[in-house]
Amino acid sequence: MSEQVYVGIDVAKNSFEVAVTGESQTLNLANDEGGHVELCQVLGPFKPRLILMEATGGYEQGLALALAAAGLRVSVVNPRQARDFARCVGKLAKTDRIDAQALRNFALMLDAQGHEPRALADEQRRELTALVVRRRQLVAMLVSERQRLGVAHRKAKPSILAIIDAIAAQLHDVEGQLKAHVQAHHADLAKLLTSVKGVGPTTACTLLAQLPELGQLNRKQITSLVGLAPMNRDSGTFRGQRHIFGGRADVRRVLYVAALVGTRFNPVLKDFYAKLLAAGKAKKVALVACMHKLLVILNAIARTRNPWCDDFKKVL
Repeated sequence: MSEQVYVGIDVAKNSFEVAVTGESQTLNLANDEGGHVELCQVLGPFKPRLILMEATGGYEQGLALALAAAGLRVSVVNPRQARDFARCVGKLAKTDRIDAQALRNFALMLDAQGHEPRALADEQRRELTALVVRRRQLVAMLVSERQRLGVAHRKAKPSILAIIDAIAAQLHDVEGQLKAHVQAHHADLAKLLTSVKGVGPTTACTLLAQLPELGQLNRKQITSLVGLAPMNRDSGTFRGQRHIFGGRADVRRVLYVAALVGTRFNPVLKDFYAKLLAAGKAKKVALVACMHKLLVILNAIARTRNPWCDDFKKVL
């Protein structure tokens, strides 16, 4: 039986480095449409078992889509995971060539563990994600400018006010686009998610854009994916405090706000939160537990396509 071929690709803004099983030299190509086409032609005869690359702030997206369109099995992983793997095998130096080779070896290990590449987002999902991210950026800029306004000299205030007006106008425009996009492509699911008290349009949009697995995984898988599954910290006879770790920070942020509102207005979360506090749990611990419960409920609603009801066990 012929040897399985694995490919590691280290992507930069203008170029990418490619390491292939059995090849001592790496290949460097331009990170543009021509380079993408050339790589697809080069890798075609190899029929690679898995192609692995890191998420690099969007620079990898065009290449990943081109490879997937060519029928090649490609996966994009968290850079921290790839770097931790390189360190554990003794690769402390960091160059494009070394990183590509480390990713190639990481691909072999992941495949041996049964890794299945996550499906790349379609154009509708990418548009929604872009709008959600842009809204978050505009909100952050608006907050910054308003904070500056409070301590600004009177000579600088007109400039800050002009920027605030411009950002507010852009924010209004982006929110309009978000509403139209969701109404056109995800209206039914968005309506189900917002039927839960505490979950507003912003939370629903973020879940739709950045948690497409919602409703497709079981409760343990979805909470682990988001980073709301408490991790053990035990060694020998020592039993450490459980902590949440990793996962999708942007999703956790909106769930935090939703759970915070839910502890006041959602009857299930309000009662659950009160019981945890009565049992002596710290407020932050109780709130994280509410986030966990809220995510489980939203996952069940997305899976069953049943709206919220006060007896939430009917949808679990």
